[in-house]
Amino acid sequence: MFLELLGVIFAGASGALVVFAANRATGGRLPRWLMPAVAGLAMIAATISLEYTWYSRTVAALPEGLVIADTVEERAIYRPWTYLAPYTDRFVALDRTSVQTNPDRPGERIANLYFFGRWAPLRQVPVAFDCTRNRRAPLVEGAGIAPDGHIEGAGWMQAPADDPLLAAACTGV
Repeated sequence: MFLELLGVIFAGASGALVVFAANRATGGRLPRWLMPAVAGLAMIAATISLEYTWYSRTVAALPEGLVIADTVEERAIYRPWTYLAPYTDRFVALDRTSVQTNPDRPGERIANLYFFGRWAPLRQVPVAFDCTRNRRAPLVEGAGIAPDGHIEGAGWMQAPADDPLLAAACTGV
């Protein structure tokens, strides 16, 4: 976050420097308001660019084994351009290396999900998936594995047939 702030400040200073050089080259004929206006526009452009490239930069830095399971695109009234071109500000990744299966219960899996957010800390949640009944449940306190191998104490949620988290956990393992 601090490096992005420095980048935005640098963009503003660079924009002001370009106008300063152009003003010197034209003998001082440019209006006085142009330098702060260009600096401000450069800072806004840098901020927008950083917002739109956050997702691709973050995904490129993910370790091998993490697959994107779902993304959330952002639109906001105070950012009217996002209605034309929304940007991704949150996503969920499934760690394929953490997927655990039980041979006695082939339709159930446990895997770690990672929740990434543009301005939020990274969260990791272990989740149980029931691939045969299209269900999933976060494994929080009180949930565990019974002696016969089934998951007990989990708050199962029925997932739609096209649930991206369920698809990521139940396919390609």
